Amino acid sequence: IDIFERVALLIKCQNTEDTDSSENDGEESHLSPHKIYISLYKNIPKNDIEFLFPNVKVSMTLKDRLMLVVPAIGAAVPIVLRIVPQLLLIIGVIVFLAFGPSYVEKLNLRANPEDVRNMTGVLLASSSLLITLGGFCFKQYSKYKTKQIKFQKQVTDTLFFNNIANNVGVFQTLIDDAEEEECKEIILVYYHLLTSNTYLTPEQLDDKIEAWMEQKFDTKIDFDIHGPLNNLANIQGKIVRDGEDEDEISDIPLLSYDENGCCRVLPLHEAKQLIDYIWDNAFDYA
Repeated sequence: IDIFERVALLIKCQNTEDTDSSENDGEESHLSPHKIYISLYKNIPKNDIEFLFPNVKVSMTLKDRLMLVVPAIGAAVPIVLRIVPQLLLIIGVIVFLAFGPSYVEKLNLRANPEDVRNMTGVLLASSSLLITLGGFCFKQYSKYKTKQIKFQKQVTDTLFFNNIANNVGVFQTLIDDAEEEECKEIILVYYHLLTSNTYLTPEQLDDKIEAWMEQKFDTKIDFDIHGPLNNLANIQGKIVRDGEDEDEISDIPLLSYDENGCCRVLPLHEAKQLIDYIWDNAFDYA
């Protein structure tokens, strides 16, 4: 089954008719016309996309209707074929048994005690078949209602457990994810430059990272090398050693280029000192 790792849903109702949760259930909708609603979900199967939309209506599918109607028709046909040819006689027997022979004569129905004795077995058999048919139809309908309840539970579970954020929270989540991806790219570039035995140009570094991703995660990507390189070059600060005057020390970048265009990064211990300096001076307002 195809699964979408992230699904963003944007909804705008044009008028009050679009906000009606259902034409028949009479429930009030929580949607307001002309407002925009945004939701973010995770791990949604392709076939369950429609569950995310508001005002989902549960109805019998053609398959459900056929499963309910076709067996009922198949069971009803023998009963109808058995009853219809003697319908008037059966009505007369029923009237005879219920009201007595006087009503049979008044209604001019064809029924006498002999017919009653002959048809009583037929009526009992037909009644049994009708009861069986009714029980079968009730069983099929109960299966449909059970399926409907399971469907509603599936919708509820999808909306509850797979929901990440709504409205303003969606933008905050997307910004957080974007910043996290930026950090991952920076760490990935710094790691490969730090562990490489030779100095690498941006093109060589790009090829190395793409090959590493394919080997490590079996994933082919087109890595954007220039973004993280620019971010690393823009991280600048000072490394102040004991006995040195901070004002006399110039800012140095975390990443620089040599005369051959190869990338060079600070060793790990110096990089930590640089980041520590940047963090300590980020809020110099106390």
